[in-house]
Amino acid sequence: MYVILGASGHTGKEIAKALLASGKQVVAVGRTEANLAELVALGAKTAIGDLEDTDFLTKTFTGATAAYLLLPPNWNPQPTWREAQRRVTNSVTNAVKASGLKKAVLLSSHGAHMPEGAGPVSGLYEFEQALNAIPGLDLKILRPGYFMGNLFANLGMIKNMGILGSTMQADLPIPFVHTNDIAAVAVQHLHDLSFTGSSIHFIDGSKDTTYNELTALIAKAINMPTLKYITFPKDQGKAGMMGAGLAETIADGYIDLLDAVNSGEYFKGYVRTTESTTPTSVEWFITNEFAPAYQNA
Repeated sequence: MYVILGASGHTGKEIAKALLASGKQVVAVGRTEANLAELVALGAKTAIGDLEDTDFLTKTFTGATAAYLLLPPNWNPQPTWREAQRRVTNSVTNAVKASGLKKAVLLSSHGAHMPEGAGPVSGLYEFEQALNAIPGLDLKILRPGYFMGNLFANLGMIKNMGILGSTMQADLPIPFVHTNDIAAVAVQHLHDLSFTGSSIHFIDGSKDTTYNELTALIAKAINMPTLKYITFPKDQGKAGMMGAGLAETIADGYIDLLDAVNSGEYFKGYVRTTESTTPTSVEWFITNEFAPAYQNA
């Protein structure tokens, strides 16, 4: 039996579907039954509860062959983003320990080597460290690059302002990765279960791409030859995020993260390998997902 946290999300749902298709028993964890209806139809059992509820998670993890762990996004964190992450980290870690879970795959991120200065990703540093301290837990840590799907947040800017922009440098190569590829790597490890101790698997998409290159690809796909990438000053970037509805603590976290990317610290020691390279390209994503979303925006 496999326990999948975030089973209604982009990675968790695909992982659960793949495991079910291979005949595995799956417990899909979520906040509501409605969000998990597709997985239930495929044969999943559900566990409905809050990830800050240690007793609920302990019961859910007990007897599991393995689990897929993550820190779900929290767009209304109280009092701060980092404190909200710590509450989930403590709950999940204590539940893993109390349940005797032996195998887990964790969704982390590039930059999770940074205890401070990487916004929400520094929360993943704490999560990794807490899980690594559990005796007897074999942990495979997935550290993907920048999610391609995050680019959907720019649809309004492109549609309404005719620009693409952030505080990230325009000529910095970034490993963009599709969440389906992350799910595929997770499924591979959950099927195999040969990992022991704690080890890291980087997931980096088909190639590194700069924002200038990305913008040129988008411009062609949506037939907007005038589209340019703008690197915003940090104060403008933060104001834009808050204007789009993000809480200040989240906007500050993203500014810290992008600062870490621009400084090079976020990808310190990063070297693309055959193992870290995954099939979905930025070009495929823009043609098949981003451009249709733009047309329907």
